[in-house]
Amino acid sequence: MSEKVSKPLPPGVFLYYNKNMKALVMKKPGEMAVEDREKPKPQNDEVLLKVLQAGVCGTDLHAFEGTQPYFNYPRIVGHELAVQVAEIPASAKAAVSGFKEGDVVSVLPYLRCGKCISCRNGKTNCCTSLQCLGVHTDGGMQEYISLPAFYIVPAGKVAPEDLSLVECFSIGFHGVRRSNPRAGEAALVVGAGPIGIGVIHALKERGLKVIVLDINDKRLAYAKETAKADHTINGTRTDPVRAAADLTGGEYPPYVFDATGNAVQMMKTFDFVSNGGTIVFVGLVRADISFADPLFHQKEVTLMASRNATKEDFSNVIAGIAGGRVDTTGFVTHTANMEEAVDQFAVWIKPETGCIKAVVKIT
Repeated sequence: MSEKVSKPLPPGVFLYYNKNMKALVMKKPGEMAVEDREKPKPQNDEVLLKVLQAGVCGTDLHAFEGTQPYFNYPRIVGHELAVQVAEIPASAKAAVSGFKEGDVVSVLPYLRCGKCISCRNGKTNCCTSLQCLGVHTDGGMQEYISLPAFYIVPAGKVAPEDLSLVECFSIGFHGVRRSNPRAGEAALVVGAGPIGIGVIHALKERGLKVIVLDINDKRLAYAKETAKADHTINGTRTDPVRAAADLTGGEYPPYVFDATGNAVQMMKTFDFVSNGGTIVFVGLVRADISFADPLFHQKEVTLMASRNATKEDFSNVIAGIAGGRVDTTGFVTHTANMEEAVDQFAVWIKPETGCIKAVVKIT
């Protein structure tokens, strides 16, 4: 059995464990369990990482519901990770740069081949054989994980509580970077959940006027008060298309970001966007998306997909948090340890719970 550690270990101090460790496993939709697993042994350029905590992503919750399109069971979930470097074997030292044993770091959870057309063009986030931790392969809701040094992102002085949010915000930062928006323009963010909040932060960093559409007043309040959105629209109280037009002088926003992952909402984005504008689908849905071709051509819309993130996005988010430009205040609304999380997943998926972001503390 493994010995529990109640807090991150100070630099240079490590407790080495016996053969077994604990892992949180999603057995099938609606069923979680804590299991004993063998502690990983680093191979080649791999580094042993002690997992401190893991954010619960919408992907994890959709998998719990059985609606995540890329998921298979059983699976150790978790890809929003704050970890500590526990061991850098001699075989990995040549690949290590910017961190040392004892450092608390972030993890890029998208495993790429490094050889395909996407990887050769620097788009490791959509590698043709990409595997995401906690989705296609076992993730980080376990006491230890071993990964090649490439996937470790130095985090400076950012605390573990914030590091477990970096991947979530990076999704939004990547979608915004894809569209390369112009400062001073208006952007509509549809969906004020965790991904949408990341989109808002990224847009504000670039100097855009941000309008947020949702039907949840608490999320809209958070978007305005903490993420600093300029305007909010509750779609249940007003015609959102008219409201978006009114807020942009009748021209509609030139940038529209869907962060709902809802097929109906994604198809409505064509009504919101201005002529010559850009739509970015940040959210993912297991459904076909259709739109009226005459409207698409009339407006000469640019439609973009955005998948995952890159090291550049992670570094941008870490710098934003460290500099106070990305405010994480109140973003984590629920926490649990692995044993408690077995039952809490069923709670967190309920809208009435008010969950913005849940975090599982591993140590």
